[in-house]
Amino acid sequence: MSKYSRLEESINYRFDDHTLLERSLTHRSFSKNNNERLEFLGDSFLNHVIAAFIFSRFTSAPEGDLSRMRSSLVRKETLAFIGRGLDLGAFIKFGEGEKKSGARNRDSIIADALEGVIGAIFLDASFDTASEVVIGLFQTKLDDLDEAVIQKDSKTLLQEKLQRFGDAPPDYVLLSVKGRSPDEIFEVACSCSTNGIDHAVAGQGSSKRQAEQNAAKNVLEEMET
Repeated sequence: MSKYSRLEESINYRFDDHTLLERSLTHRSFSKNNNERLEFLGDSFLNHVIAAFIFSRFTSAPEGDLSRMRSSLVRKETLAFIGRGLDLGAFIKFGEGEKKSGARNRDSIIADALEGVIGAIFLDASFDTASEVVIGLFQTKLDDLDEAVIQKDSKTLLQEKLQRFGDAPPDYVLLSVKGRSPDEIFEVACSCSTNGIDHAVAGQGSSKRQAEQNAAKNVLEEMET
């Protein structure tokens, strides 16, 4: 029995070539023969499969909505969530330094490993089989998609509102990072001059991207008051 049997059962796919699976779960700190190339391939294939799925499912959605739906599914946080559901971190091979740094629980590393596994499946299986596995992995997230509630993110909404007012685009500055990975808290300031707002508005989040979104959301809320 393969040491990856539990993982293969979780992803509902059995590898013919287990060296591909092993490489997909090898971090660059462990070996030069690591998952970076498979990650590149998996990222491209994942984007294709998800784009094709939502294109077929949401036949009246404009390009902007389709892009936002795809982005919500292939972003780091979603990939890490799915990867944790597979207990992917337990299978990744690290160098000693990365092990001690808590890399096994880091969103970016789990997300990269999931892309690596997808790339390995693409090489090991037929195109159609690999596509079916990807859809299976993302099924719950895909089921949660609803065209009617897909909204523009706060940064996009703020950017568009400032453009309508003829104002300069907002500027985002990282203020601080508190805590240790993977429990870091980022604080970002969003600066713009519009509609009575001429000061920086802060936002926090578990990633820089999330902190920027929250800062933009706080600016939008101030503009409404």
